[in-house]
Amino acid sequence: MTLIKSISGIRGTIGGKPGNNLTPVDIVKFAAAYGEMLKKAHPGKHLKVVLGRDARISGQMVSSLVSSTLTGQGINVIDLGLSTTPTVEIAVPLEKADGGIILTASHNPEQWNALKLLDNRGEFISAEAGQSIIDTAENEDFEFAEVRALGTYSIDDSYLQKHIDLVLNYPLVDVEAIREADFKIAVDAVNSSGGIFVPALLEALGVTQIEKLYCDPTGEFPHNPEPLPAHLTDLSDAVSLQECDLGITVDPDVDRLAFVCENGEVFGEEYTLVAVADYVLSQRKGSAVSNLSSTRALRDVAEKHGGKYFASAVGEVNVVNTMKAEQAVIGGEGNGGVIVPDFHYGRDALIGIGLFLTHLAKTGMSMLDLRDSLPQYFISKNKIDLTPQIDVDAVLDQVAEKYKNESVNRIDGVKIDFADGWVHLRKSNTEPIIRIYAEHASEQEAIQLANRIIADIKAVIS
Repeated sequence: MTLIKSISGIRGTIGGKPGNNLTPVDIVKFAAAYGEMLKKAHPGKHLKVVLGRDARISGQMVSSLVSSTLTGQGINVIDLGLSTTPTVEIAVPLEKADGGIILTASHNPEQWNALKLLDNRGEFISAEAGQSIIDTAENEDFEFAEVRALGTYSIDDSYLQKHIDLVLNYPLVDVEAIREADFKIAVDAVNSSGGIFVPALLEALGVTQIEKLYCDPTGEFPHNPEPLPAHLTDLSDAVSLQECDLGITVDPDVDRLAFVCENGEVFGEEYTLVAVADYVLSQRKGSAVSNLSSTRALRDVAEKHGGKYFASAVGEVNVVNTMKAEQAVIGGEGNGGVIVPDFHYGRDALIGIGLFLTHLAKTGMSMLDLRDSLPQYFISKNKIDLTPQIDVDAVLDQVAEKYKNESVNRIDGVKIDFADGWVHLRKSNTEPIIRIYAEHASEQEAIQLANRIIADIKAVIS
């Protein structure tokens, strides 16, 4: 059982003892610390926080604790109920709220839950704010309101339609083109809130043939909820057997998006962003951003359209900061996360679906043809387990020194760019491991490149 406190929130497994797991005590302490931060940032103001959750089994329990804690601090809570991470992010500025909390453990299994924390822009809080919340929670340095100063609690179930309307009205989403394409689409929403939001969006986009797979938001995940190829066999089979044009899958909080081709092959979550960027950059001149561990194909697509590519450290908040600094028109992460800045600065599977289907409809291509039209790369993802006594930073320093004659980037671990591929090494923030990602135009070469660096690391350790 696990409890992990980080600058972006708190996550852990439900049950067990306080301090070791995500128990009601830990939930209340962390929610109160967040509320205390808002009160100190806005003294004397009647505060408002937007709350939403995915469909996991513990969601209602966690939501009740969080909303009661915040109202106990004199903060007004607007509860969206079953929602998505991007929907809450959109709701915060629309409600002129002072912050937002999303209750989701994203792609983690059902025993996990988490509190993800937003600022008044609907974006993830800064590292400094996150650290202050951790310190406040550990010291229990918060206060609650007197009885006549308690906050209010209200439910707002309008944001499903509001989010969909924003997608429909986005200038680069062509509803008519999607309707005329007459797609037949299978959807795997892993029995979470995507089972409500994705089919509703598709219907609004004019898709009349929808094969629903695991779209009942019970929180009973039928398979590992992370949208990786190994977990999408049921969707792949459904696409093939039902003769669908494509399959769509999202993670439990609907900020990651992946596709399946018409023959049941996975499109590749790395290529969700690449395909969307190919369309967006064909319509708008500008730059693209992804993190250091994402495919080089995004760089190739950006340059094809006369734009520039910029890499950020891993993590959504880092991608967003780089996008703002470079005024990027598209960005995201290779895990199926699409960020469209003039929509909102957050990974959003719903706007991703609207843009992807528009691109597919306008090109007239099949999914396989679209995938083949993009730059072809293969990523090998690996990790090395280390003992806690090993100085991971020193290991990374020595690897960087060995390859100093190559292009080496140190903003997040060690990224080594070779002429025909790259390797990215970074240490985990939660466990003693080094993650090693390698990419090459050849799958065999990508694996060999990763193995070469793994051998270098083992040599340094020994």
